[in-house]
Formats: sequence, structure tokens, C-alpha cells
Amino acid sequence: MTPPTRPGILLERTLSSPAWALVRLAGDERVTLLGGRRDDHELLSDIPLETEPPGPGRRFDRLVCVPFAQIRERGFAVHEDQTPLCSIAVELEAAASVEEIETLASLDALRTSGRCGFVVGDDEYAALVQTIISDEIGTGEGANLVIARDYVTRFDNWNVGQALGVFCRLLRQERGAYWTFLVFTGDRYLVGASPERHVRLHSGEVSMNPISGTFRLREQPESDGLPRAATETGLAERLVDFLGDRKEIFELFMVVDEELKMMCALCSGGGSITGPFLKPMSHLIHTEYLLSGRSALDPRAVLRDSMFAATVTGSPVENACRLIAKYESGGRGYYGAVLALLGRDRQGQPTVDAPIVLRTAEVSPDGRLRVTAGATLVRDSDPRSEVAETHAKAAGILSAFGLVPAATTGSADVTELVEDPTTAQTLAARNERLSRFWLTDQSGATPSPALAGRRVVVLDGEDDFVAMLRHMFSVLGMSSVSLSHRDYRPGAFDGADLVVVGPGPGDPRQLGDPKIATVRSAVDSLLRSRQPFLAVCLGHQVLCGALGLDLGYKDIVFQGTQTRIGILGREENVGFYNTFVARVPFGRSLPDGVSVDVDPESGDVHLLRGPHFVGVQFHAESILTEHGFDLVHEIVGSLLTVSA
Repeated sequence: MTPPTRPGILLERTLSSPAWALVRLAGDERVTLLGGRRDDHELLSDIPLETEPPGPGRRFDRLVCVPFAQIRERGFAVHEDQTPLCSIAVELEAAASVEEIETLASLDALRTSGRCGFVVGDDEYAALVQTIISDEIGTGEGANLVIARDYVTRFDNWNVGQALGVFCRLLRQERGAYWTFLVFTGDRYLVGASPERHVRLHSGEVSMNPISGTFRLREQPESDGLPRAATETGLAERLVDFLGDRKEIFELFMVVDEELKMMCALCSGGGSITGPFLKPMSHLIHTEYLLSGRSALDPRAVLRDSMFAATVTGSPVENACRLIAKYESGGRGYYGAVLALLGRDRQGQPTVDAPIVLRTAEVSPDGRLRVTAGATLVRDSDPRSEVAETHAKAAGILSAFGLVPAATTGSADVTELVEDPTTAQTLAARNERLSRFWLTDQSGATPSPALAGRRVVVLDGEDDFVAMLRHMFSVLGMSSVSLSHRDYRPGAFDGADLVVVGPGPGDPRQLGDPKIATVRSAVDSLLRSRQPFLAVCLGHQVLCGALGLDLGYKDIVFQGTQTRIGILGREENVGFYNTFVARVPFGRSLPDGVSVDVDPESGDVHLLRGPHFVGVQFHAESILTEHGFDLVHEIVGSLLTVSA
């Protein structure tokens, strides 16, 4: 049978499917049309996978809508809101132009009724930000945290034509989107323009795209909560100031560290970094890096083990989820999770393309709208600035509904700004003191002859920095296993050449806390047995406490901070993630055989050495530690040489 050729007929067929999606992928001029049946699943592993190469004209088998609550599969805390893990089994795949879609779009203005605005007001959100900074980040419960709030209203005249109209406006006005999409699952519409790839799998290569740092093309919001137009005067100067803002710089570095943890878990060869780059959008410019590595994992496992990006949770992710459940009043729906196109390449190998569900509206068939936006909170966040960030992040999608003014800065203006040589030089300078290890390909590294074949057990204190440490060990030729603090038992370290007492959130002084008590028990056992061990961050603090040093708050919280310090007889640029610190008590001597490297002004203990152990407050595995791999090699080599 001759296929239909009338313009728009394939679009009409798509829209008549039980569930459907219109997606413009990054780099595509035309919009991909997908139609089929909806399937619901309990677990990501329940999603069927095709194994044969796709037929002619086919790229995709299934579009998966993953809700934020699916993170329960990783055992993390979450509000259960009954948002389904569902997928569209693709039965029709075609393409259409924006002009074809516009022929079916409604031009009528959307009419709202009832509430129209953020459920959590600006003042309330600012107060919440301040509480989290002082009570959580300021007490060691993580390096950063993303707290979201919802903008809601209801449309009296919502229908599929209106949905197409919003989608077309996004296609026309939103620059820089990784995906621009309109998905109908049968019981809700998801329409958005996400700037951020979460994870992509193609030909065995996994890539991730952490984006953080937000430059607003418009100024601070006025008292009515809506952004006001900025004049072009001073835009370039403001961008230069933004690129030099330490808060924005280290906010990005923290999420890169967090996604490198995931890359090291997903990819046997770890991950390498390129960037930074600028990501321009209609209301914002973000900063970003690209991470890549090779993996043999099932694509469903890739999706499961990467739930979810630190850019929408915070870090460490497990504790960030606990705090999200504490401070957000309800579930997130699909916000912060992913959409995922599953397909196969010409050789039949699985492919995944999954953006984060950001800058997205969820609309019920009867017109109830919900747009969720969050700000990344760090130790030096300004509450009013974070309020403005949520307005700016929501503005792109809300303007497509006609709820806030459209962007006034033209694409040519922003392109000129982004491509300015001074901008490129300022961005490139960010890498000058970052880890040489993560900025280069590690796949061809030669194992250390003295360490190859040695076995390491890492005690995990709820921080996936252990995955980055384990990757460094593998490059050295060592084998390693990770042991959760929940699974620690006496004898767990038997047979290990080296034990690592790892990092994690928490107050090292709280010996009544089950995790801290477990870490202290492990340290006491290692001290008695004289087994070689390395203690990192929280582990280091607990070790210092066991040796009689004082533990207390740092004068200034160091969450995601690079500092030049004196250790091992030289100066090093290292990365810190700590709220607490150890200090040698005044007038008290150290135990026999123990020495420390301390900050000459504050007395903070950066490194502690003993007969068979070393404790480090910094994270040698972080991208913030310039010569981190060399430090790990040196410290581990010295421990195992002494014990030989």
C-alpha cells in the first residue's frame, strides 16, 4: 500500500493514538512523532527491551516516563505520590515540521481561573532557604540541596489544540533546549523544553551533562514576583561578574563531582570531562560540563543507577533525598526525573537518550497546570537570589502559556555574548587548577607495579565519592569492594590489604547516631588490629576523635571548596566538603607515632599520619584536587610499604 502523503496526516494519526509524544531532539530540524499504547511498570527492570535491529525508518522502541518517586528503587527516601512509571510502546514513528504542527494548534489565549502563582510564596521560600543553609548544610548534612516549589493554575479552555499551541511557542522561542517535547500519556500532558541531558547511551558510550550556575538575562524580580525586563546596558558586564562568582563556580563543580560518582559506578573505565561551556536559554544562561565513559550495563540499569542528577537533588544524593522528603510537602511528579527514549542502533545495540524533566509543565486533561522549579542551595546562597532563580527557571515554560512576559533579549545578542573571546578565556581558566586525572583519558594508564593485585575494602558512609576512589584504585591496578556502613560486622575487613573508612554526611561527635557509632567501631577495630587504613573526610574526623583530638564546627563551612594547603611537605590545591573539623587540643600531645599537618592560622587538621594509618580531611578523588591521583598513589603506597 502506498503510504499517505497528505501533509499532516501522520500527525493526525499520532494524535489519535492512546498515548503519543512530539519531540524535537537536539540538532534536529523536524519534530519526531511517536504514537502507541501505554504500558505501566512497577520497576525499571520490568520495561521490555527489543533485541533486533529496528525496521526501516525506525529509531525508537519506547518512550519511558520515569517519576521522581522511582528513586525508591535505590532505597532512598521519597514522597509517594502515585505518579506512574509508564511507557509508550511505539507503534507509529514519523516526523513533521513545526509549520505542520501549527496547522492543528489553537491560537486562542488560555483563560485561567482560581489560583495563579507559586503555592509557596517568595517570603516563605526565602525563609526555607535560610533554614536549610543554617540547619542542614551548616551542620554537615550535605554539600548542597535542591528544594522545589510549584506554580499552579487552571485553564478553562484547555484541549489538545492548546497543548500544541504551547508546544509550538516553545519550539519558536526557547533556544538551547536538549529536548523540546509534548507528551500525552492518556491521563496528563507533559510539555517542556529541558536544557539538560541526564544520560545518553550509544555504541556502549555513556555520557552525562551536568549543568549548574544560573545567569539571569533579566534582573531580580520586582515585588509582584514577576521578572522585569533588563536593559541591554550592562549585560556583558553582568555576565563577566557571573563567570567570576565563586558561588556559581563551585556550585557547578559540586554537581560535576556528583555525576562523576555516577559515571564511575556505570562505567568500568570511569569518566572523563570536557568543558566548561555556556548553555544559553531564552531567560537564562547556564554553565555546563560533558562527562563520558564506556559501559556494558543494561540500559535499564543505566537509568536505575543514575537516579537522579545532583542538579535536581543535591549531594550526596541519598541524604539530599532524605532532606527533600523532609522539607518539600509532597511528591514531585515527574519533575527532576527523566524521560527516556529507548531504541537500537543499526547493529541492534541498545540506545538511551534521557533528558531531565526540567522547565516542564504537567497539565491534566481538565486544565490543571503545575510547573515545578527549584534552586540549588549551597553554604553561601542568598535567599532572595534563590527566589529569583526559581522565577527565572519557571519563566521559560510559563511564558509559552502566556502567564509571564516572553524573553526580550534576542538570540543574536546572546550568541554574541556567549561567543565573545573574553568569555571563552574566562571559562577555560576554570580548569587550570582542577584534577589532571579527570580531565584526561585514564583508559590506557599503566598500573602501579607496587600496588597491582592488592585488595581494598571501602566502608561507605553514604557518599558515592567511594565510587571515584574505587576507580582510582582500579587505575592503580588494585581491586576493591564497597561495604555499606549498614552491613559492617566484625571481621568484615579480613583479608584486605587496605581498608578505606569513607566519607559521608553527619556529625562525627554524635556517637549515639547508628552510622557514626558503626564508623567509630570500625576505626577502633582497625586501630587494635594495626591493619593499614586510609580515613577520608567523615572517616578522618571519627579517627581523630578516637585518637583524642577535638572535633567541632569549622569557622567557615567548606562544602565544595578548593583551597591551597600545606601537606606532606609541599603546597597542594585540594577540595574540601566538610562542616566539621578536628583540632589538636591546646597543651595536649599527640599519641606516640602520630603526626598532623595543620592550617597555621585555624589549627584545622588537614592530614593525620600514624604507624599504619592516614586520615585526610580533603577529597583527593574530587575534581577540586589538582593532583589527587598522585596523592592517593603516594599515600596508599606508603601505607602498604610500611605494612609489607
